Amino acid sequence: MASAPKRFKAAVESGAQENSSADPLSAFLAWCGRAGVELNPKVRLSREGAVAGYGMLAAEELQAGEVLFTIPRTALLSQHTTSIHALLQEAQESLQSQSGWVPLLLALLHEYTASSSHWQPYFSLWQDFRSLDHPMFWPQEERTRLLQGTGIPEAVDKDLANIWLEYNSIILPFMETHPDIFDPKLHTLELYKELVAFVMAYSFQEPLEEEEEDEKGPNPPMMVPVADILNHVANHNANLEYSPHCLRMVTTQPVRKGQEIFNTYGQMANWQLLHMYGFAEPYPGNSHDTADIQMVTLRRAALQRAKSEAQQQLVSEQWDFLCQLEMVGEEGAFVLGWDEVLTEEELSMTLKVLCMSEEEFKEYKEQDGWEDDSDEEENSTLSNEALSRLKTPCKKLLYDSVLLTLESYGADLKAEQDLLNNKEAYEKLSRREQQALHVRYGQKRILHQLLELVQ
Repeated sequence: MASAPKRFKAAVESGAQENSSADPLSAFLAWCGRAGVELNPKVRLSREGAVAGYGMLAAEELQAGEVLFTIPRTALLSQHTTSIHALLQEAQESLQSQSGWVPLLLALLHEYTASSSHWQPYFSLWQDFRSLDHPMFWPQEERTRLLQGTGIPEAVDKDLANIWLEYNSIILPFMETHPDIFDPKLHTLELYKELVAFVMAYSFQEPLEEEEEDEKGPNPPMMVPVADILNHVANHNANLEYSPHCLRMVTTQPVRKGQEIFNTYGQMANWQLLHMYGFAEPYPGNSHDTADIQMVTLRRAALQRAKSEAQQQLVSEQWDFLCQLEMVGEEGAFVLGWDEVLTEEELSMTLKVLCMSEEEFKEYKEQDGWEDDSDEEENSTLSNEALSRLKTPCKKLLYDSVLLTLESYGADLKAEQDLLNNKEAYEKLSRREQQALHVRYGQKRILHQLLELVQ
C-alpha cells in the first residue's frame, strides 16, 4: 500500500514571498500549499540535477510504492476549473474540433494572460514558452534537413495546418463574441501555437475505464501542476494514479538519494518524443523506439519487382484488395519495434497478398480473404525470429522495401554512428542536431536489424 505524503512545510508555512520573477519556484510551491497539494518531504523540485528544465529529485532514499505527491482535482487546470468554464460550457457545441483541445486552449489563453489569474504562480515556471523547442518552431529548411525520412516533417505540416484552421475558424469567432475577455491583438495565432506545444508537452489525459472505452471518446487534456515537472524516460521510476478526488504520483521502484524521479509519457518512439515533447532519448535508452516503413513503399517495391505490364496490373489489383480489407492505406505505415513488428497483422497480410501468383490471388479473392489460415494464425506474431523464417519472396519484398526506406534519409547508418562515437564532434552539434541524430540513428538501427533478419 502506498505511504501518504505530508503537507507542505517550511517554505510555505514561513510565508514564502510570491515574487515570481525573482523566485518562480518558491511562488509556485506557496501556491501548491494553498491549493491543497501534498508533497512528500523526501523529494525536492529543482533545476539542478535534472536532465532538462525543472525536475523532481529524491532528497532521501525512496521505496517502491511511496506517494511522492497528491494533488486535489480542484488544483488541476482544465476546461472545467478555469474561471471561464461557464462560457466554455455554454459554447461547447461550437468549440468542437479535430484535436479536442480547443476548450483547454481557450482556458490557457485567458489564464496565461490574465494578471489576476489563480494560475499565475503555476505559469511563472514558464515565464515564456520560447524554451519549448518542438520541431514546429524550427525553420522549415532546418526541419527538413535534420529530420528528412523520420516522419516528423510530415507530422509537423499537419499540426501547423490544423492549428491555423482551429485558430481562424473556431478561436477567433469565439474571441470576437467575448471582447471583454479576449483580444486578438494579445491572444494571437503565435501565442496559440505556443500553447498548443505547451499542451503537447505538459498536459495529461486521464485514461478511460474499460467499460467506457467503447462508449465515449478520449477524455479532454488537462494541466496537472507538479506532475508536469517530472521528466520522462522509458525506464521510469514513478507513475501517475487517478482517483475520484485526487491524483497521486507513486514510485514504481526504489529510488536512491539524489536520483531524479521520472514519470512516463507512455510507450513512445523517439520521433514521437521529439515531435510532441521536443526531445529524444539517446541510443540505446529508448526501448520503445520504432521505425516506420510507409505502406506505399511496399507497393512501390512490388511494382519495381514486376517484370511485365500484366504483373504490374496484378500488384495494383492486390493493393486495391488490401485497401478494401482496410489492411493498408495511402498514408499508413508498418511499425517496427526492436523485437517485433507492432503492425503484425497488416504487414503479414500485405506481404502474403503481394507475393501471390495470379492464380493464388484469384482463389484468395473468391474466398474474400477468409481461407483457412489456422496454421499461420498460430504463428502470426512477427517477432524477429518469425521474420527470419518468412518465405523467400516475402523476405525479398521486405528487404527491398527497407532499402527504399533507408534511401529517404539524408545520411547512412555508418556516418551517424561515427558522429555519435566521436565525442568532440558530437558536442559541437547544436541541441537540435543532437536530438535529430538520436531519432535518425534509432530508426536506422531498427531498419538495418530487419535487413539482417530477411537477407
